[in-house]
Amino acid sequence: MEISIPKLSLVVLVGPSGAGKSTFARKHFLPTEVISSDFCRGIISDDENDQNVTKQAFELLGYIVSQRLKSGRLTVVDATNVQQEARAQWVELARKYHFLPVAIVLNLSEKICHARNQERPDRLFGSHVVRNQRSQLKRSLKRIRREGYRYVFELNSVEQIETAKLERVPLWNDRREEQGPFDIIGDIHGCCDELEALLAQLGYVRESTAEPAPLWGEEHYAHAEGRKVVFLGDLVDRGPRSLDTVRIVRNMVQQGTAFCVPGNHDMKLLRKLKGKDVKLTHGLAETVAEIDAMPAETREPFCQALAEFLDSLISHYVLDQGKLVVAHAGMTAELQGRGSGKVRSFALYGETTGETDEFGFPVRYNWAAEYRGDAHVVYGHTPIPDPEWLNRTVNIDTGCVFGGRLTALRYPEKQFVSEPARTVYCEFVKPIYRDTEAAAQTAQQQHDDLLDVQDVTGKRIVSTRLQTNITIREENATAALEVMSRFAANPKWLIYLPPTMSPSETSTEPGLLEHPAEAFAYFRNQGIPQIICEEKHMGSRAVVVVCRDQETARQRFGVQEAERGIVYTRTGRRFFNQPELETAFLERVRQALSAADFWNEFQTDWVCFDCELMPWSAKAQALLQSQYAVVGAAGKAALPPVVAALEQTTARLTAEEASHAEEVVTHFRNRRTAIEEFVHAYRHYCWSVDTLDDLKLAPFHLLATEGRVHIDQNHHWHMQTIARICKQDEKLLLATPSLKVDLTDNDSVQAGIDWWSGLTSTGGEGMVVKPLEWIQRGTQGLVQPAVKCRGKEYLRIIYGPDYDAEENLSRLRNRSLHRKRSLAQREFALGIEALERFVNREPLRRVHECVFGVLALESEPVDPRL
Repeated sequence: MEISIPKLSLVVLVGPSGAGKSTFARKHFLPTEVISSDFCRGIISDDENDQNVTKQAFELLGYIVSQRLKSGRLTVVDATNVQQEARAQWVELARKYHFLPVAIVLNLSEKICHARNQERPDRLFGSHVVRNQRSQLKRSLKRIRREGYRYVFELNSVEQIETAKLERVPLWNDRREEQGPFDIIGDIHGCCDELEALLAQLGYVRESTAEPAPLWGEEHYAHAEGRKVVFLGDLVDRGPRSLDTVRIVRNMVQQGTAFCVPGNHDMKLLRKLKGKDVKLTHGLAETVAEIDAMPAETREPFCQALAEFLDSLISHYVLDQGKLVVAHAGMTAELQGRGSGKVRSFALYGETTGETDEFGFPVRYNWAAEYRGDAHVVYGHTPIPDPEWLNRTVNIDTGCVFGGRLTALRYPEKQFVSEPARTVYCEFVKPIYRDTEAAAQTAQQQHDDLLDVQDVTGKRIVSTRLQTNITIREENATAALEVMSRFAANPKWLIYLPPTMSPSETSTEPGLLEHPAEAFAYFRNQGIPQIICEEKHMGSRAVVVVCRDQETARQRFGVQEAERGIVYTRTGRRFFNQPELETAFLERVRQALSAADFWNEFQTDWVCFDCELMPWSAKAQALLQSQYAVVGAAGKAALPPVVAALEQTTARLTAEEASHAEEVVTHFRNRRTAIEEFVHAYRHYCWSVDTLDDLKLAPFHLLATEGRVHIDQNHHWHMQTIARICKQDEKLLLATPSLKVDLTDNDSVQAGIDWWSGLTSTGGEGMVVKPLEWIQRGTQGLVQPAVKCRGKEYLRIIYGPDYDAEENLSRLRNRSLHRKRSLAQREFALGIEALERFVNREPLRRVHECVFGVLALESEPVDPRL
């Protein structure tokens, strides 16, 4: 027997003990898919045959089954299920989770079942047990289908059971293999003139069908690039050419160039065609009038064919590997791809609150505002002035029949294409308008005005493109929320936080802790042939977002204040405490971008840079005073008198005594020199800032512009592109010096080492070494995005004035980089994911999931001196 079951099925095995249900289940299903009552008895009492815990076992069985159905997993119930009341609970559960209940009946004779039980030492019960179960099955066998089971398969012999072949088939709405590209068209309502014009605008051409159907005409539309149309229903009513619209849609579906889901108006017409008593309201009268105007000899066969076509339409489709869902009125995440009356009803009508508005229309529940699914949902049903994305959902019914537009969404491009209505075909009782108070914000931005704390707290697992799953621990998320809620800038600006950076392995060079040889060796060992070295500036990390004008800030970022950008730190705080200074600073950057023709070159109205802002003292003045300056002041005050006293004492000693004391004097002389070098080192990072020209901004990453995250370009391209901008204002902007190094060429490697030596010998901080390409995978997975290699004098600030004494260096060389490097990789993946989500116009909560993740990871215990 061929047994075909839907992939989303609750399969109920029915049969007396000994019928072979468990054997059948092991043969045709995964072990994890089969939940048996015996297994649940064993879980509870360690004895699968303990009938005293049957009630508890079936409660556990029901719980496990419900959890599997909730997560969309095919499930098999292995129990006798010979009584109607036992089977009823599985139908109820299947309906609750919109699965299809399937019964597979193993109907073997009492003799066979009893003989099999006799062979099992754990089934030593009398023959009357099987006899009773067989009797109960026989009485209810004819009623199983009427109990609500969608499919019933009855196997009546050992041979049928052993030779049965089971096939899993997708539901009609499961078209995941169809990956597009698609052009999704909203409610047409008989506006065929506009439909024909829109199809032409989308690149579809009219063709003749190979085998024309007399009732449907000879023409259909096709696209040269193989694109397909998805019609969102409501093909008919109100407009002047409903039947022509249906003909076009039906022919395209038949030719395989389109999909179509039904709308509520289409289903109302279907009921009328089937002879139901339907009121000719809401535009149905116009469609019926078109039908009545047909010649009498073709009217009846056309109506029959039209009814068959409408009746064949599937409630909704899941497309593109589950990334896209289309339905007339929308589809919540828990209903997508499932099959039930409720699913079809939601697809046609959405969900109402039970109330009506002042125009007599039902008040609809705003399911899109609560949507948290991964798939993009495209729908229509309710006319709106403009299509706007909200939580990965979009309504594209722009009211063509009411004088608006017929709109299509090009997928995966996410571009809207519209054709204006030729006229107002029908006056809509309820006005279509935009909320004037919120007109400056998109629907998504209005929704994002209030973020949900549950979206960023608790233990979270964030999926990113670069690293599959990144775990954010609850305690770290709490710390991040504390920082963001107390100190952060307007969260709508926070689209990216930069990652931490690991240093190179420790060097064995005398007197050095870090050296380029180890940084180069890391990338060489990862199989990376080319790297780029960039000067590490003596400033503070800053993310700079610049908008071309205030309107861009409102429309793209949803910021209502009079702001056109922001400068913030790697912890999400505003860099400048004075708003007027930030405004003037951003204006200088904006002017440089305009002078470089940046906006036109990149076809964008905004840009995000990763930068270094100098001097360090501009942001870390308090840190310098409380941590570094006091150390320097104390050392300079204490050590010279100590050295002088020791020298005076040594002068009074005998030659033999002085030789022993000289070691102590030398030690303190070295400490005095070290403290002088320490003060000199940190003073490199400090200078007075009286005007904007006293600041220096060194961008080193052009992170993102409208529609693009620029990680597809290598770092040399970033350096060149940014250098052209910096030339427009060299008083404020500083192009970062860089050097490409070929790790397969010894001369190139030595040039890189010499370049670092030159930078650090004059007090420079050092350099950052990066793979030439942004994203590199090496022998151990994702390669470090950057490795810092710092100079000897800069490390004196970090580790202390006399860190380079050999006894200190030997201890510092034992530092571990594993945690730091793991942290850098995870934060890098989260930062890029946040940018990509923003560029793709994902909800702000999705962007902040990653931004918060970076900040949360910063709470992990890692030696901050690394």
